[in-house]
Order: sequence, then structure tokens, then C-alpha cells
Amino acid sequence: MSRDVPLCVDLDGTLIHSDLLLESFLLLIKHNPLYLLLVPLWLLKGKANLKQQIASRVTLDGSALPYTKPLVAWLREEKARGRSIWLCTASDERLAQAVAQHLGLFDGVMASNGQTNLSGRNKAAAMVARFGEKGFDYCGNERVDLSVWPHAAGAVVVNGSAELAQQAARQTEVVGQYPFRSGGIKVVAKALRVHQWAKNALIFVPVAAAHQLGDLGTLADSLLAFLAFSLCASSVYLLNDMLDLEADRQHHSKCHRPFAAGTLSLLFGLVTAPLLLVVAVALSALLLPTKFLLVLAAYYVVTLAYSFALKRMVMVDVLTLAGLYTVRIVAGAAATAIPLTFWLLMFSIFIFLSLAIVKRYAELLVMKQQGKLKAKGRGYQVEDLGLLQSLGAASGYLSVLVLGLYLDTPYIARMYSHPKLVWLLMPIMLYWVSRIWMQTHRGNMHDDPLVYALKDRVSLVTGLMAAVVLALAV
Repeated sequence: MSRDVPLCVDLDGTLIHSDLLLESFLLLIKHNPLYLLLVPLWLLKGKANLKQQIASRVTLDGSALPYTKPLVAWLREEKARGRSIWLCTASDERLAQAVAQHLGLFDGVMASNGQTNLSGRNKAAAMVARFGEKGFDYCGNERVDLSVWPHAAGAVVVNGSAELAQQAARQTEVVGQYPFRSGGIKVVAKALRVHQWAKNALIFVPVAAAHQLGDLGTLADSLLAFLAFSLCASSVYLLNDMLDLEADRQHHSKCHRPFAAGTLSLLFGLVTAPLLLVVAVALSALLLPTKFLLVLAAYYVVTLAYSFALKRMVMVDVLTLAGLYTVRIVAGAAATAIPLTFWLLMFSIFIFLSLAIVKRYAELLVMKQQGKLKAKGRGYQVEDLGLLQSLGAASGYLSVLVLGLYLDTPYIARMYSHPKLVWLLMPIMLYWVSRIWMQTHRGNMHDDPLVYALKDRVSLVTGLMAAVVLALAV
């Protein structure tokens, strides 16, 4: 593939599996959501002006981008051979320079400058003016590049479809291809975190606690609430992942999330997140009580606050997570008009606070093993591990204490034919809380603790034992 003409490389979707306009837009609204009000005004003066206004207000980390690694490796080979390589992009020049500085591969940068949007025909004209007609090879990835390839000596199709490669071949010689393998529906499901919908099963807790699982009407309301809550949660997951790109890309496991890895377009997230929210609100407003809709709205607002600010505040983040778990139980009660008890709420807060701290402890433990001192985007340091373990275990045992106090109330005697059998829940819960913390301490907690419990054989057996005890006590 070695050639002597200069090699011009597109940035968005080619050099990286992402779009710098969308990346910088998300950085902007993460910094200050009020900038959303100015975006339409900037766009009135053209797309190039919009890009410049956004780029002037954000700082891009060139190292925290999902680069097309095979392409970068080939570019390094061509550079070592002495070939002239240029970065030619429609992204704003500030952002393009940050990428070029990080890679250290390019002899020059051609980019949008606030007046001219260097895309399509504008890019073709600028490259012909600098290198001459048929005086360069061009690496591109989408249909807009078909305006450039007729003027190029050769085309390198990167992350493009087979159809695009065929169209490029009809315009110039295709001298290289770097196809992109999409994960399809699996990637979408991963971005929506469908596996995390298991946490929304907490919506059924009030129905189960009230012994109304056999009531088809109540069960139907719970199922609708579960669906609406899951769609709303996925909307939040998409938004959270888009706002947390840089931190995720430096995390040992979150770097594989679709947006962070660049396997799913940010445009998909920006369109799908509000769409899922609208569907969730419509289901709630039309088919469920108003109280449920209010609880759903509270969940969404608090989760937004968590995504923008609360998750960076020490202890506030885990208290918020505990509250968001508990809100699912409140939502289940609101959907079915089943009254909640003080004991259930207190038990929920303590047990979920313990599990939220498990999550932070597990993340910090990995940081320690990697030799890092603190978690990026969080307020925790590796030296906090011992304190977090004490706080988390104490909160877990407090939940068992609350359960014990609840089991001694007259309410239990009325609900169960053999109330003394229910006391067996105490040793079961003590064992489970202790084991969760033991597994976390040993570095075996690699997932959300609730999701982990649903995959863990011992946890499933423990849950089955609890269900048998309750069934025998009824």
C-alpha cells in the first residue's frame, strides 16, 4: 500500500470511532447545561461558527478518544517511511490540533475555522488547492467523502460499508480498506444496559410483601411500571454514558461501553435517550396512577443531578445510589396503591447503601491493583478503602437489625400463619451480607452488586432459601 503522494486523513469516523462535534457538545453541556440555550443562536451563523463556539469553551483530551487502531498503526508505518501525512477534517481547528498534537503523526492540519466548514466540496477544494488535482490519497469513511475521492489519486475506505467502498472504486483507485465490524443489536442492548433492568424487579417488592402476587390486576400494573421504569432507566444510562466518556475511557471495564469504545454512534444516543423517556412518560401518564408518574419524574431528576454533579461528591454519590434503589420500591407501591411501611423503607436504605459502597469499594480496589491513587471523575482515593469497607459492612448489618425489629412487630403476626419461621431470614441475610463483602474484599465483585447477585449461584440459592422460608410461614 506504500505510495509517494501525500496522505490526507479524515478525523471523525475515520481516525476515531466518534464525532468531535458531538464529543465537544457533550463536554459543553456537562460543563454547563445552560449553554443549550445558546446553541441555536450559534448555529444561525453557520455550522462552522457552531463548531468554533463550542470548541472555544471546552478542553479536549486527545488521549481520551477511541482511535481506529489498525489505521493509526499503518499511519505510523507510512510516517516512518517518510511519507507526508495531513489531518484534513470538518472538525474545528482547535480540536483537530489537540488530536494532531497527541498523535504526533501529521505534517499539517486542515480544519474548519469558524467561517468555512471544511466538509464535502469545501474540503475537496481546499485539498486540491494545496496538493493539486489527483495529488493526494484520502482516507474517509462516509458518503460525504464521495465529494473528495474523485479528486484524489487513491482512496482508503475506513470504517465504511462495502457499498461505500464500491462507490469510491467507481471514482478513483481504492488503495486500502479498514472495515468496521459492528456488534449490531448486542451493542445496542449493551448501551441500553438491558441486563440492568433486573434491578427494576424491586418494583415488585411491595406486591410480594403484601402477598398480592396472585392478584392479576395488581400484577399487571407492576409489569407496566417495570416496563416504564426500565425505559426511563435506559434513557438515563445513555445520557450518563455520553456525559462520562473521558472517565469511562480510562476505566478498566467501562472503557468497553459502546459510546466510550466508539462502537455505537453518539448520534444514536442523542436521539434514543429522549425518545425512550417520552415513551416511558406516555405509558405512565396513560396507564398508571399519577403518583407513579411523579415518582418516575423524581427518579429522572435525581439521576440527572447524579450524572452532572452528585457522583463526584464523596459519600453523596453512594447515598444517592441508595436512594435511587429505594425509589424503585416506592415506584412499585405508587403503581399499585399498596401502602409502604416505615420498616421496608429503612431496610431498603441501609441495604442499598451497603451495596452502593460495595460498588465504589470494588472500583477503588481495581485502581489500587493498577497502581493508581484515585478514581477519575470521583472524589475517592485508594486510601479510603479501609473506611469504605467499615461503613459498607456496618450499613449492611444495620439493615439486618432493622429486619429483626420489623419481624418482632404485630404486623408479622397478622401476615403469617407461622411468624416464628420468618426469623430464619435473619441468619440468611447475615450470611449474604457478609459473603458479599467478603467477595468484594477479595476482588471478585466485577459488576453492579445486584446484577452480580442474580448471576452468583450462592446468592441465588440464598434467595431461594429465603423464598422457601416465607412460603412455609404463610
